[in-house]
Amino acid sequence: MTSRRVVTLAEFGQPDVMSVVSEELPAPMPGEVRVRHSAIGFNFIDIYQRKGIYPLPLPTGLGFEAAGVVDALGAGVTGIRTGDRVAYMNAGVGAYTDLRNVPADKLVALPDTVSDAAAATLLFKGMTAQYLLRKTHAVQANDLLLVHSAAGGVGQILTRWATALGATVVGSTGSPRKREAALAAGCVDVVDLNDPDWPQAFLAATGGRKARVVYDAVGKDTLIRSLDCAAPFGLVVCYGASSGKAPAVDPELLNKKGCLFLTRPSVFPHNADAATFRANAADLFDAIARGHVTVDIGGRFSLEEIVEAHRAAEERRIGGAILITP
Repeated sequence: MTSRRVVTLAEFGQPDVMSVVSEELPAPMPGEVRVRHSAIGFNFIDIYQRKGIYPLPLPTGLGFEAAGVVDALGAGVTGIRTGDRVAYMNAGVGAYTDLRNVPADKLVALPDTVSDAAAATLLFKGMTAQYLLRKTHAVQANDLLLVHSAAGGVGQILTRWATALGATVVGSTGSPRKREAALAAGCVDVVDLNDPDWPQAFLAATGGRKARVVYDAVGKDTLIRSLDCAAPFGLVVCYGASSGKAPAVDPELLNKKGCLFLTRPSVFPHNADAATFRANAADLFDAIARGHVTVDIGGRFSLEEIVEAHRAAEERRIGGAILITP
């Protein structure tokens, strides 16, 4: 048994339902690897789960992604050695800790071109961008895209990568002060979602041209009007719900808006097996090496500051990614 520090919550609610406790971690089981975390990622799904929007069995930990060093091996593990640098994003909740047992097939080895901090802040978000750009729609040169929350963690990665592929990106933000971050990521223009006429502002920015794809991570406050921004036969991708659960959409509305396609994908089915996960990660690591994807860490917090990290994220005080250090 080895002692570890871990974030836990016994009820859903505001950030202060989380606490850091010490507990004993058993030795890794067969097929598992003990990873000593050096960097932990934060994602908005962590907030949704903490609040019970996406409820988990209680008590529970939080967090999906982390990077670190292999500390011990369980029986039967091959291809991984003690001391290897690794990362993961699909081992279930519980990454908010300094030490964790993880199934070996959920780990990916980190190349020298990717730092632990970059892996922890880019893997979940970068793999989300990877499937959105490669699988949900294979982005092509000259595609016009509308990316909501373009100054956020996924939004900046999605914008930079799509721009590198030759697409034109118009972004949106919920705060005028985040406009510069979205422009720096590659947006040709940015609309303010606080403007009641933001769909008209989008069309004004594009000269009346509608988007081949609308990437909507906001949900409740934007989805219906996102349909007005998609070109005929275009695609609206609802992949998040930062404003709340997206409303139900009558299929006939999609017909009336231009025979649109609407999808609600997620990162985990796109990385359900080890081979697919590692191939997709290799694509992301290549994009990082080429400079198409870069990390923009907007805030750094210790594990003991996890309550403040959630507050800062929920209040939109931080643009870019949040890094948690053990």
